[in-house]
Amino acid sequence: MIGGQINALDPNSLSDLKRLARDGNSQEALRAAAKQFEGLFLQLVLKSMRDATPQNGLFDSDQTRMLQSMQDQQLAANLANGPGVGLADAIFRQMGGETNLVSGSAAKGIPESSGFDLSTVQRFSSLPVVKRLQQQVEQVKEQVDAGQSLAGQAVTLAVDATNKVVRDARDVADGARGFVRAVWDHAVEASRETGIPAEFMVAQAALETGWGRAVLKNSDGSSSHNLFNIKAGRSWKGDVVALPVTEYANGRAYTEPSRFRSYESYAESFRDYARLLSENGRYAGVLGEQDAAAFARGLQDAGYATDPHYADKLTRIIRGNTLKVALSGS
Repeated sequence: MIGGQINALDPNSLSDLKRLARDGNSQEALRAAAKQFEGLFLQLVLKSMRDATPQNGLFDSDQTRMLQSMQDQQLAANLANGPGVGLADAIFRQMGGETNLVSGSAAKGIPESSGFDLSTVQRFSSLPVVKRLQQQVEQVKEQVDAGQSLAGQAVTLAVDATNKVVRDARDVADGARGFVRAVWDHAVEASRETGIPAEFMVAQAALETGWGRAVLKNSDGSSSHNLFNIKAGRSWKGDVVALPVTEYANGRAYTEPSRFRSYESYAESFRDYARLLSENGRYAGVLGEQDAAAFARGLQDAGYATDPHYADKLTRIIRGNTLKVALSGS
């Protein structure tokens, strides 16, 4: 567009120049041509600076470089159409432009000359603008480098965190599958006696022992095989594991010394668990229960555990994906 804001991507700009020349507006056409030449010069300056700037960062691509080139092209056109660097004025005068027209240099108080004076152009306009452009490019480069550095660190942290989550999930899944394989046959046997689904009892054993990773140990370091953390009352005649445990009363946690039963095997643990639920009348409501939430709530209401969130925790494990994956063997 002649006489207004230059659009560097406008394919009609050359046609506008030809039209002005045909209409006899030679001075205006000459002024417009000089500005376009100055815009081309500034575009080359910007391109040279871009070429000297590394462009292999995280956010660099062929698409971003193309958009940057288009932006630089328009920026050069805007600079040339605005205050410019004085090159258009010098070309205008050198090509015979009328000096009585108010030029960009005159508007800024820069003395006009009758001919092309390269030293004047450099002294008053070109170098300060180019230096400012270089400084701006360097500032942008520093900001981009800092942003790329922070982005790179963020990506690294995100990847490390994701990998850790994946590793932990894989470890949990592998541990759950191994635990289910170790206890499943015993759970099936206990299910025949109690009518409780085997997966419900496996889930409770997983809750009590952290999928088998936290089974209570005897004083010699051997496993107690107590999968349900059944305490040893006065009637218990077998081995015991003594240690302090956390209990709850009126919603408040406290610690007390406790004694737990110790078995020779997981099979013995499941048999004792099935016997406890079958022979103790307070657990009559959970025998044969097929609903996960009702089973878990029945255990808590019967006083199996003092943890106020015990039923919710057990229900989540029964319905959770970890147990489903472990049971599927995948």
